[in-house]
Parts: sequence; C-alpha cells; structure tokens
Amino acid sequence: MRLRRGRCILSCASYYKADEDESNWHRKKLDEEPAWSHNPPHVISQFAQCFTNAMVGPRAWIGGIFNRSSNKRLGSDKYLNYPLTPHQEQNLHGLQERLGVPFDEARLDHQEALRDLWNAAFPNVKLKSLISEQWKDMGWQGANPSTDFRGCGFISLENLLYFATRYPACFHRLLFKQSGLRATWEYPFAVAGINVTFMLIQMLDLFSEKPKCLPGLNFVKLIGEDDEAFDVLYCIAFAMMDAQWLAMRASYMEFNNVLQATRMQLERELSLDDVQRIEDLPAFNLI
Repeated sequence: MRLRRGRCILSCASYYKADEDESNWHRKKLDEEPAWSHNPPHVISQFAQCFTNAMVGPRAWIGGIFNRSSNKRLGSDKYLNYPLTPHQEQNLHGLQERLGVPFDEARLDHQEALRDLWNAAFPNVKLKSLISEQWKDMGWQGANPSTDFRGCGFISLENLLYFATRYPACFHRLLFKQSGLRATWEYPFAVAGINVTFMLIQMLDLFSEKPKCLPGLNFVKLIGEDDEAFDVLYCIAFAMMDAQWLAMRASYMEFNNVLQATRMQLERELSLDDVQRIEDLPAFNLI
C-alpha cells in the first residue's frame, strides 16, 4: 500500500509539472489576456464555433481521431475469453445500452437533464430558454446544445451532469479555468467534455461485446465493484485532461495532442496491477 501511495504522489505530481516554472512563463505572457471567462461572450462563441467544427462531428469521423492510436487487442485466449461475473456483465451491458441512446431534444427527460446541467453550472443565472445564446458561455457550439450531442449521444450529457453534481468544486474550477496559467484561447468546456466521453468509449473498447484491450478488461473489474465507475472515470479523465493542458502549455490547436496524452496516461493507470477500485487510480486525487 505504501508503494502504491508513493507512486500516486509521483504520478500526480507530474500533472503539475508546469507549475514548477510558472513564474518564468508568466513573465513571458504578461501581454496575454486571461482565457475564457475574461473574453467577451461573442468572442467565445466565435472561437467555440471554429474549434468544434474541427473536433466534433459524426461518430465515424470523430472515431478516426482515436482509431489511429487505438489499443492493441489482446491476442491470448486467456484474455479474449475471460469470464464475467453476473454483476460485471449486468453493469457492462447497462453501460453499453446507455451508449446507444441518442440525444433527443423532444424528450422531456432529456430537456430536464439540460436544464439541470445549466442550473448546476450557473446556479445564480436563470436560463431563458433551452435554445439560447447563453449556452455559448459554457462552451457549446451554438445556441442549441442538442446539435453538439450528435457525435456521442445522451451519455455525454449524463457525464457532464454527473461531474457537475458529484464533484461540483472540480467541475467549476475547470469550467471557469480557475487554476494554473491559462492560454489566450482556451478549449470550450462543454465540447471538450463530449470529446472526453468519446475518448473513453474508444479507449475501453466499449462497442465490443467484451473489451479486448487491457485497460478495458481492467475497467470491467472496476465496474463490477462500482456501478458508477464509468461516470467517475469520466470526471477523472476530464480533470486529467485539464492538468495535461496546463502541463503542455497548450492552446486550442493542440487540443487533440492533449487528449491523446490524457488517453495514454489513463491507459497506463488502468493497466496497473494494484488498481482494484476506481479510487485506486493515481489520478483520482485530481477530483
């Protein structure tokens, strides 16, 4: 246990490598405006429009980003034919069913989930309408968030809402870019969240009947212990992505590189032998 905690401290410290020489970089960046929350809303929306056109789209297109570096399949029958416990099988199938639910703006429960997300993100600001320019302040492509869900479905909204309600302090820290030295052009928060969801689906091989990669295999063990393991992993991945963004001193053109680095780190952590629960992941400390 001591060894695992020591590795955790070392691993988590690496996420904040950029903080070691913050002051030096800050002197070079004095002429840059702080990101996101200090930009006028119309500038944010124009940037979100440009950025999301490059990174969010139909499932077949966005999948190509990750297929180029997808997990190597496990070739041994020992891993391909591993048994599932009844609880693991139940939770895996339940998660896979969630993946197949498209976002439907005509469904009342989907409308209510959107309202809940807004209220969790901006509790002191009334949402005028489900179609509103206000959504751009959260980093959506336009006034109607439903258009951004086409690439990943309802589960991407569920993930964001879970993050906002389960770990509100971390959610708001990322939403408002409150930590670290930020780039002039930051990633749009909500759209980035959709991409994190899709990255996890690809990384864990969740479109297969049973995952055939080591991170996916180990994730099945986690989901057998915790019904909310995927949602918690999403929160970890989002926080890790933001930490990687800061460590790489990235700007919007480098978002895909940051997402790839996040995926590689998650794959390493999900491949550790002593990870028995979602809380055992070193990056769990980030949330």
